[in-house]
Amino acid sequence: MNHIEIKTFGELKKSGYTSRSIKDELRGNLIEKLKNKEAIFEGIIGYEDTVIPQIITAILSKHDINLLGLRGQAKTRIARSMIELLDEYIPFIAGSEINDDPFCPISHHGISLKKEKGDDMPIQWLHRNERFYEKLATPDVTVADLIGDIDPIKAATLKLSYADERVIHYGMIPRANRGIFVINEIPDLQARIQVALFNILQEGDIQIRGFKMRLPLDVSFVFTANPEDYTNRGSIVTPLKDRIGSQILTHYPKSIEIAKRITQQEVISEVKNENIFVPETAKSLLEQIVFEARESPYIDANSGVSARMSITMYENLVSAAELRMLKNGDSSTSIRMSDFEAITPAITGKVELVYEGEQIGAENVASNLIGLAVKTSFNELFRPIKKLKRPGESDEFDAIVNWFMEDNDFELKHDSTEKAYVTEIEKIKPLEEALEKYSSESDVKERVFLKELMLWGLVEYKQLAKSKRDTGMSFFDQILGSLYEE
Repeated sequence: MNHIEIKTFGELKKSGYTSRSIKDELRGNLIEKLKNKEAIFEGIIGYEDTVIPQIITAILSKHDINLLGLRGQAKTRIARSMIELLDEYIPFIAGSEINDDPFCPISHHGISLKKEKGDDMPIQWLHRNERFYEKLATPDVTVADLIGDIDPIKAATLKLSYADERVIHYGMIPRANRGIFVINEIPDLQARIQVALFNILQEGDIQIRGFKMRLPLDVSFVFTANPEDYTNRGSIVTPLKDRIGSQILTHYPKSIEIAKRITQQEVISEVKNENIFVPETAKSLLEQIVFEARESPYIDANSGVSARMSITMYENLVSAAELRMLKNGDSSTSIRMSDFEAITPAITGKVELVYEGEQIGAENVASNLIGLAVKTSFNELFRPIKKLKRPGESDEFDAIVNWFMEDNDFELKHDSTEKAYVTEIEKIKPLEEALEKYSSESDVKERVFLKELMLWGLVEYKQLAKSKRDTGMSFFDQILGSLYEE
């Protein structure tokens, strides 16, 4: 008989089913996955050698967990992934508000029903997705929300004393019995509310309005916290912190390649337009902007720069290209450097500026980050440009600069068709010669983007100047460029 077809306690016993605690369940299923070489915490990219091994150790140790890290470090995603370590279904006593285990009920309802019905006691089945509970800690959260309160209407209706368990309206934590309960941003929870969690973590006791009752709840707790909150808004009170088995530090992606994988995984499918070519160099440049932001003196490092910034920047970047494609009636297009101007709103809304950043303005900070990322990418793809040269010494980039000295009316129009855009770039013959020295990339579209990136890099090195016009971006040699506002 399929387990979920079982309807009574007697049938459940005959089936040979054995119940286990939530932490034993997580541990047992994790061990099975490890033995079978199955993937664990799929979709959590960049933590394979750091965070995930620590989480596995904590689960094997049957610990409650605190994930400590800055915003956008996949803390909530990790907690939600723990659902996959639960049994697909577990039985509970029918009608129980707190998912009573048929073998060991703890509520008045469960105990009474089992005593009354015996093997005929009805049971129901709970899917693992219904065993995950999540609460964002906010200052207005009360003990009643989390643990419960006395319901005077129920007491009057049933003519029961307030000391009777049956008059209690259970809060979120008792209702999460035999499940995973996540409290996000735990430092935001008032200290007196945190105190109410002490005995639940340690003994399973809950106390409501002075009435103490033994209710051995079976809950696996996961807390998340941001280090910034410890100084700005609150902290985890020491006795509660002491009762949390493992505190695990999360981090931002350690490389551009990892960051690219995360962004591609998270970008909404509608944005991934197969008619829009996104060069790998453009993806790398986008992530480099985030890396520059995390090091910028204009941005509050304690606040962090979320991985969500990469995702929203990518979405804006592709949407800008899509808008141009729709305007031109083109069937396809490629990402251009000019499209990066569309990512500014995704930057300004995602960073916390320090005083100096506020002084120069969010949009200027965004422009500064793009410029720094362009220069870093230029150095990695090509080479840094020396400030001083020997007399008569020239290089491949000098040839590009000399071309602009002879043609000072070069403009890349924002809304030009794909064909016109490529034709315009190809006019600059020295770009092709310089690119041949550093890249044998065969993809024409990738090479076109690299050429435009080279122009922007030369601007950052003050070899060329650029000026934004209503119709597009113009490039000049540095002498003439000084006459224009950049």
